[in-house]
Amino acid sequence: MQNAVVTALVCISFFSCKNSNNNESGKGLSGGNDSAIEQVRYEYGIAVDSFYVAEGEVGRGQTLSGIFAAVGVPAQITRQLLAVPSANFNPRSIHPGKQYLVFYPLTYQNEGEYDSIPTYFVYKQSLTETVVFHLTDSLHIEKQVKDVETRQRCSSAVIESSLWNALVGQNLSPQLAVELSEIYAWTIDFFALQKGDSVRAFYDELYVDSVRIGVGRVYAASFYHGGVLQNAYFFDSQTLSDSVKHSYAVGYYDADGKNLKKAFLKAPLNYKRISSTFTYARRHPIYKTVRPHTGVDYAAPAGTPVVALGDGTVIEKGYKGGGGNTVKIRHNSVYTTAYLHLSKYGKGVAVGKRVSQGQVIGYVGSTGASTGPHLDFRVWKNGTPVNPLTLESPSAEPVPADCRGQFDSLVVRMNVRLKEE
Repeated sequence: MQNAVVTALVCISFFSCKNSNNNESGKGLSGGNDSAIEQVRYEYGIAVDSFYVAEGEVGRGQTLSGIFAAVGVPAQITRQLLAVPSANFNPRSIHPGKQYLVFYPLTYQNEGEYDSIPTYFVYKQSLTETVVFHLTDSLHIEKQVKDVETRQRCSSAVIESSLWNALVGQNLSPQLAVELSEIYAWTIDFFALQKGDSVRAFYDELYVDSVRIGVGRVYAASFYHGGVLQNAYFFDSQTLSDSVKHSYAVGYYDADGKNLKKAFLKAPLNYKRISSTFTYARRHPIYKTVRPHTGVDYAAPAGTPVVALGDGTVIEKGYKGGGGNTVKIRHNSVYTTAYLHLSKYGKGVAVGKRVSQGQVIGYVGSTGASTGPHLDFRVWKNGTPVNPLTLESPSAEPVPADCRGQFDSLVVRMNVRLKEE
């Protein structure tokens, strides 16, 4: 942590004016000097040229009151300020690694000297949000939010190793990889991408002060994987401008209006390899007997998050003999899934509780009859075990019939945008 990486800013110039007219007009000094008065520079609503500014970074375990004490804020001021109710900021919400600025007033007695008691403390909460603490006069906390500029962009990349590396290699935002992974989570296995696969997307790119901060809405995408082209189009029937009341539909769809979101994810975790497949005759590595293994073992590091394959209700949670720590979820009247050998359970997971698709329900471990960290994942269809790797997940609802005309028009427009350079 650098609590005292200090940047000295230039002291504002003071001019003595004898002519009252010059004072009123602000155009120059007495005696005919026509040089312009130096422009005052403001940041965070503060005339920064009048202050000595110290930069710091929140360290692990630090509190706001502790930082205030370290930078010279009197204890009485700290107590009064933090006692003031504020909807703008929770003093307990500071996080390690976040930057802050401390503004000390210049004394003007000797060049470079400044008061030891700061006037302002600025906490950089995010790229767009800043919290300014006013430490003198009227004590209060002010939250400032910068304007975000949106620019539409069409980008493409060819995959050599991973989607992330392909986009970053083209100087594209890593967040675009996250967005595309979520859009295609139900149709593409991102651990099976091949060299030469490619992706193209038309989306909003977000900027603050001309600095790129991330990605907004992805309007359309085209993913070429394994010799198959899979397009995705974002459609929201609530944004249709005509006067007709349409059925509700929002999400990503293919060109035929089929929902890309399936009832289940392709896999319940990020895994390194499949160490054991679905079979009715496997020699157990511990018991040394041949027995059915009606699941798939995903080898992954201990602690890897395990997520629910789909929405459902937890019907079992606990230690299940050879299966170790287990969570079992009933998704509907047809499908049930189970997650075995967990090291621990996800927050809030309990029997009878609803879980959402993608919610963390546990973490990879090696409890029970296990020779190493892995997830034993099992699926039942109408009470019969089925192979998770060949499971055909039913699609969510397609574009409603009364929206198809508008959707088809959208597809035509987005296909044009996807071809832009």
